Amino acid sequence: MNATIMDFLLARASVPIQDLQAPGPDDAEIAKIIAAASRVPDHGRLAPWRFIVYRGEAREEIGRKLAALAEEREGPLPEGRRNQELTRFSRAPVVIGVVSTPKEHPKIPDWEKFLSGGMAAMNLILAANALSYRTNMITNWYSEVPEGRAILGLAPDERVIGFVHIGSYEGTAPERPRPDPAALYADYSGPWQG
Repeated sequence: MNATIMDFLLARASVPIQDLQAPGPDDAEIAKIIAAASRVPDHGRLAPWRFIVYRGEAREEIGRKLAALAEEREGPLPEGRRNQELTRFSRAPVVIGVVSTPKEHPKIPDWEKFLSGGMAAMNLILAANALSYRTNMITNWYSEVPEGRAILGLAPDERVIGFVHIGSYEGTAPERPRPDPAALYADYSGPWQG
């Protein structure tokens, strides 16, 4: 058993996005993170996902567009809410979008392809953590509307798996209550008896 890897997995926790600070990963680290994120179960070798890196001025531009979209949908926003939309992608130094891309296959269901993307997102998080960065993954309202997905660079037939915010953080990540692992599994005891 590799105790170091097991301890790493058992200690994984998200850091609040507003607490993620510069520096974020550089080009070489982002390439390494994406390489690790791509090493997931992928039935049919379809790679039914892709990644979008948001950094620099692009993060502020997205915020302006999301604020405008929110006002278009809801009317004038209170100042606090407007500022929230303006900073959606600029709170952390780097955000990597994990995107589900349609890849038709007669034997592989869409849900399996989407799950492969979820695994890519988790590997991305773990890879960033292994490089000593901290992370938080969210989706939010703009993931659910076509106009929001378009602002974020998704094609009409693509869907958001998650936006992984990455940065530096001093200290220990806040812990939250976790489920009791003993309550999450049981030995197989035959067909469901409902």
